[in-house]
Amino acid sequence: MLWSKAIGAGGTFGGGAAFFGPRGVFGGGASNVIINNIDYITIATTGNAIDFGDLAVARQEVGATSDGSRGVFGGGRLLTAAIQYITIATPSNSTSFGNLTVSGYQLAATSDGSRGVFGGGEGRLNTIDYITIATPSDATDFGDLFQGRSGLGATSDGSRGVFGGGYLSPGNRDTIDYITIATLSNAFDFGNLTAARTRIAATSDGSRGVFGGGDNTISYITIATTGNAIDFGDLTVARGGIAATSDGSRGVFGGGNALGDTIDYITIATTGNAIDFGDLIVARQSLAATSGG
Repeated sequence: MLWSKAIGAGGTFGGGAAFFGPRGVFGGGASNVIINNIDYITIATTGNAIDFGDLAVARQEVGATSDGSRGVFGGGRLLTAAIQYITIATPSNSTSFGNLTVSGYQLAATSDGSRGVFGGGEGRLNTIDYITIATPSDATDFGDLFQGRSGLGATSDGSRGVFGGGYLSPGNRDTIDYITIATLSNAFDFGNLTAARTRIAATSDGSRGVFGGGDNTISYITIATTGNAIDFGDLTVARGGIAATSDGSRGVFGGGNALGDTIDYITIATTGNAIDFGDLIVARQSLAATSGG
């Protein structure tokens, strides 16, 4: 495992313990059917994904996060509450962890390096739950989102978790809200994305959070400072239903609609358009990603 004493975690893995993991994993999704595949990459090295194992139960539109060692996948179609986990350094099938407080799909997850939080989703909307990632058990109520919605993305700086975008009838939302992951409470208004969009994904480098997808847009925020998002650049292919994660420097976006197998990457500290990374093993959308190792 790579350790960074200076800053917390990026993206969908936590940072309370100030670590970064080099391995990205992508789980679940849908091609012609809902699938159980888990793929992995080494985020610092471009190339195609490699088989990791299978989810115990095939799911799409799940949320994923990690503590840098254990990765967890929660929720998904069709309105499941199940949470499954893997040890990111060891390719294998997932194992049952427990259940969310409310079944749902199109939810988002992030962590502070110890506590994982799952927010929003169809069937859940404003619900935020939490777990201690190292200890398999059922989730506990955390509070409520500032605006309930599905199809949102989440990330953290190792202390503050942010949830951006999503859908709430009658349309897509540009809302960003935030929580302090260690402190149970309702979420607060953070600002707005550059455009309203749904089925997006988010990750970070421990300071800057980036939101990509729903179209080709990538936008960024400084997580510690509330305010509106700023344009970052564009994905290589416009798509929704993508997943994102990071090794604390490079962010990767994988999968997406039109049965995409695309993985592209950015350097989070430097704005610009994404670059081709490689391909997933199975082309799919509505998957989830996290990292560690």
